Amino acid sequence: MRISVVDVGSKTVRLVVADADGGVPLPVHTAKWRLRLSEQVAPGGPIPEQALEQLVHAVAEANRTASRWGAAGPLAFATAVVRNAPNRQEVLRTVRARTGVDLCTLPGEIEAELTFLGARRWMGWRSGPLALLDIGGGSLEVAFGRGRLPDFVASLPLGAGRLTHEFFEEEDPPSPERVRALRRRVRHQLRDVAARIRWEGPRTAVATSRTFQQLGRLCGAAPGRHGPFVDRQLHRAELRQAITRLGALPAAERARLPGISAPRAAQSLAGAVVGHTVMKLTGISAVTVCPWAIREGVLLRHIEDGPSWWAEVTRHSEETAPPDPVPLRIAATASG
Repeated sequence: MRISVVDVGSKTVRLVVADADGGVPLPVHTAKWRLRLSEQVAPGGPIPEQALEQLVHAVAEANRTASRWGAAGPLAFATAVVRNAPNRQEVLRTVRARTGVDLCTLPGEIEAELTFLGARRWMGWRSGPLALLDIGGGSLEVAFGRGRLPDFVASLPLGAGRLTHEFFEEEDPPSPERVRALRRRVRHQLRDVAARIRWEGPRTAVATSRTFQQLGRLCGAAPGRHGPFVDRQLHRAELRQAITRLGALPAAERARLPGISAPRAAQSLAGAVVGHTVMKLTGISAVTVCPWAIREGVLLRHIEDGPSWWAEVTRHSEETAPPDPVPLRIAATASG
């Protein structure tokens, strides 16, 4: 069986085509299309017409690519930049009508749950009680669990793109005062979630997302060309030094640093502040940078729970999106 997933994020549309024989999604083809939606959409603002046209084109190309590789219509979802847009339903209807792809949005809680599943499968049961951190463009997802799915999840409006727009838009590089103001915001939003993580005392902590991957590379982790099976660690002390390094440079010069790509250079500082603050508040001294995340989680749930699970997800997408932030929630499926 060959299946595919399309992930519409704040910067790119990503496609993964995978073989699912044996219950494990083994990628046979990946592709991405740059959108940079976060640069065209203010946090919580509508998706403009030009950005929608680019989104339609990218999703249509992803659908055609998946078909050429022998996969059925992709499991397609959009994250916070579309989820929080007031014209979200119009965007979803337009994409469906013009591409035939049933694009949906996932609540932040479900994103965290699926990302946890992907990380758990990659890390294995020997990782024990597991904490997950994932920094996106619009939100931060945190999860903790002892089993296949998390015991609790939280989605908070602490994405690197969102906070860059709010705190650093007028200064490049930002003043130390603005960096401190951002850190105060993150500390305030994370207080209750961090207390729960400290209380649980995870044995292993993992970080996913491009933000963490690039920060890991900046702090000395192996480059991507070494493959996914290389152990990559990101230490809190090294991340603190990276904040000083990033904060001293304008965005254009950050893009010359190891691991920092030009499209993400502007938001790299906010991502580093969020990452360091959540690690400090939760008492986590180091995280493993995990290559499996939400896309792999979607594939795994589809393989294990069947098409009916995804049909339920897309049905809920027709309903009104919950307000952001999503409060801390005990996952009802934790025992699965």
